[in-house]
Amino acid sequence: MNLDEKTQTELEAAAFRRLLSHLRGRTDVQNIDLMNLAGFCRNCLSNWMKDAADERGLTLTRDDAREHVYGMPYDEWKTKHQREASAEQVAAFQNTPAGEAKHG
Repeated sequence: MNLDEKTQTELEAAAFRRLLSHLRGRTDVQNIDLMNLAGFCRNCLSNWMKDAADERGLTLTRDDAREHVYGMPYDEWKTKHQREASAEQVAAFQNTPAGEAKHG
């Protein structure tokens, strides 16, 4: 299927919005779970969004990007939804490429 650039961008944006909506509804899924299974988390998405803004010379703070991804200020999300990672989750993370890079 050949899509023009505008249509492709619109479809990608719609998919991203749906992903954000899905993640906002799945507050039971912790970021460490996402990292362990998929190698990215909500914070990664917000960092990628900020990177895209930076590449275009746009001002987007880290906090603003996180609020966009989480649907609320990050500190509020952490208070409402973030749980302490279990020893098993931390051990699994340390055995991922991301965990090895940070902890290796």
